[in-house]
Amino acid sequence: MKSLRSIAVAVASLVLAPTAFSATPRVLAIEFDNDVNPVTADYVIGELERAQEEDFSAVVILLDTPGGLAEAMRDIYQAELASEIPVIVYVSPDGARAASAGVWIGQAADILAMAPQTNLGSSTPVSATGGEIPSDLKRKVVNDAAASLRALAEEHDRNGDWAESAVRRGANLAARPALRMDVIDVIAPTLPALLREIDGRETVPKGLVLQTAGAEIVRVEMSLWKSILDTLIDPNIIALLLSLGTLGIIVELWNPGLIFPGTVGAISLIMGLFGLQVLPINGAGILLMLLAIGFWVAEAFVVSHGALTLAGAVSFVFGALLLFDPAGPAYQVSIEVAIAIAATVGLFMAVAIGKAVQVRQRPVEVGAHTLVGTTGVVRRDGLVFAAGELWHARGPAGEPLDPGEEVAIEAVDGLTLDVRPVGSRSVEAAQ
Repeated sequence: MKSLRSIAVAVASLVLAPTAFSATPRVLAIEFDNDVNPVTADYVIGELERAQEEDFSAVVILLDTPGGLAEAMRDIYQAELASEIPVIVYVSPDGARAASAGVWIGQAADILAMAPQTNLGSSTPVSATGGEIPSDLKRKVVNDAAASLRALAEEHDRNGDWAESAVRRGANLAARPALRMDVIDVIAPTLPALLREIDGRETVPKGLVLQTAGAEIVRVEMSLWKSILDTLIDPNIIALLLSLGTLGIIVELWNPGLIFPGTVGAISLIMGLFGLQVLPINGAGILLMLLAIGFWVAEAFVVSHGALTLAGAVSFVFGALLLFDPAGPAYQVSIEVAIAIAATVGLFMAVAIGKAVQVRQRPVEVGAHTLVGTTGVVRRDGLVFAAGELWHARGPAGEPLDPGEEVAIEAVDGLTLDVRPVGSRSVEAAQ
């Protein structure tokens, strides 16, 4: 009897007590269909930390990227390596790619998977301008990158030879050849299918056992704010914001008190400076941009007949092209955009300068002398209504002036007008 009671208690405890396997596993799926930059890196790293804090069973990075900045890439894959829960990189959907920096992110994952019609590779380092690196430097850069990617692949029990060839020869593979060559771990058409297939696997080198079958998938996308920040670090947008900011400040300097141009200019400059803070910049490029701004501002105060405007436009174009040189070919200001911005600012300055010259050449249009040659109406003897005001007036040879009479103003003597009659009309008509 005692043994039966013990068995009953044991069964009840098994039924009622929660276990690690009774709860439905949860997987955090991070949508990453962008280039690799400081903003997207901050987004991915933040979600990896969230997955650990909220006890997700695993985290999946849904990857589709052309590559990006080396520092941002390094931040992401170091966060993957440090993660205490399994990190799965899934190159998807069909048509997606994991190019350049995306290969490092994939090889750092505990599980690297691909959708059937995807590809990865093309990880050869290029110069900041997109061309060949000088031979001596290239050997060092390529050797470092090849060793880094090989180490990641081999530590995760993948093909280190191919990883090295992706750097040295720019090798690229579709999903099925990649699986045959042990470059990736699995091919799956959908995320739920992937989670079913990898369930129960033990990861290398961390030794984590995956519990993903039937998992609840929590998808997350980049927030609106981070999307805005990601847009603001587009080099063409940064160049445009800097030029708008400069233009607004110049207009405000020419016409103090307008408020709107100065406000828009200040906001644009601040947003442009944010982009400069995020992306690596070239010192010569920023100096040329500052020189261009200086030339344009000086044009408002120095009569150079457009020479400063032209010098500013040339400096702006060269500065914009050099500005993000260290960031690589994916982060360069388009030459068309640079020329268009410089031409627009130059045209505005030319029009503004032309208008200023015209104004300076006009005779002064304020003062009592501007009444000469106009007409007025006599209101009562000795007073004439002209230019909206009543003036003391005297007729030729001191003749009296009849109310309602129209007179021509021939001269201004202090506050008295010298007038002569040019006709007459009724007071009612004059009023």
